[in-house]
Amino acid sequence: MNQGSKRTVALAAIVIGIVAMVYALFLDITGSESSIRGAILIIGAVLAIFGAYWMPTRKHRMIINVLFLLPLVFTFLVTVIIPFLLGIFYSMTDWNGVKFENFVGLGNYISMFKNQDYLYSFVITFIFTVVNMIAVNVVAFALALLCTSKVKGRNFYRAAFFLPNLIGGIVLGYVWQFIFNQVLTSIFKGSLSMLSDPNLALVCILIVSTWQYAGYIMMIYVTGLQGVPKDILEASSVDGANAMTTLVKIKMPMIANTFTVCIFLTLVNSFKQFDVNLALTNGAPSRILGGKMVKATEFLALNIYNTAIGKNQYALGQTKAVVFFIILAIVSLTQVSISKKKEVEM
Repeated sequence: MNQGSKRTVALAAIVIGIVAMVYALFLDITGSESSIRGAILIIGAVLAIFGAYWMPTRKHRMIINVLFLLPLVFTFLVTVIIPFLLGIFYSMTDWNGVKFENFVGLGNYISMFKNQDYLYSFVITFIFTVVNMIAVNVVAFALALLCTSKVKGRNFYRAAFFLPNLIGGIVLGYVWQFIFNQVLTSIFKGSLSMLSDPNLALVCILIVSTWQYAGYIMMIYVTGLQGVPKDILEASSVDGANAMTTLVKIKMPMIANTFTVCIFLTLVNSFKQFDVNLALTNGAPSRILGGKMVKATEFLALNIYNTAIGKNQYALGQTKAVVFFIILAIVSLTQVSISKKKEVEM
């Protein structure tokens, strides 16, 4: 087969493949009950890949490299990018989880910001994120200093402090619920459970979240502290620097990138807190706000879940999820940008 024929066959395969994939996505968006959507999508992808591979060109090597990356890129598109774009579309409809009948534009977004429950959830999620981020990093860094010191049994301490992170959030929430409701009330006779108070219930979630996640962040700090060159520490000791001066003036500036990573991880984890929130309080107890009853500990992720799954308002839940993603992305990128600038200054 000559070059012209190969090019024609390759182009035809690429065009047919792209058309097939677009058609399969169209069937999905319109809620078609056709059972061949998946087959059409796969066949289209295979044809497009075959066409790109068969295409005679001087940049054939680059095409091969791209094709090797394609499975990962395709998976990312199918599981992240396409669902996100579809989510934006569904947020502008009256989608019921299966199909939609009307296009409502920004109606769901306007309704969402008029919802007092959502606004309250946003505020307490922001407060929880800030406090939890500080608490986890302070505790984790203190534990890391302990585990990198000359204390006996430091390897045992590392394993013990990291162990809570291996427990699933749902199990952890129910275990601590038992502790707060049964154990502590038995020890302190006549006292009420902390989970029955709107303010203390939020503190309970902070305690559990810090207890669970500090060990994981500690291991990252341990790695950073162990990476500080020993000759620099020895030189500071010879110059008469005490432990506090060495920590503040040498160790902390040299692990600035570690702080960036840890703060980013704790910020994202805190902002999208769900499993512990669901198992420990499920949003309870309630409090009166502006003459209306709201759930005192219902964070944004749980609020989205309850809206979509609990109240069957899938379009509104999807709208909240889209805004949730945008806010999280902005906050995360801003934090990383600020931390990177601090790294340069340090």
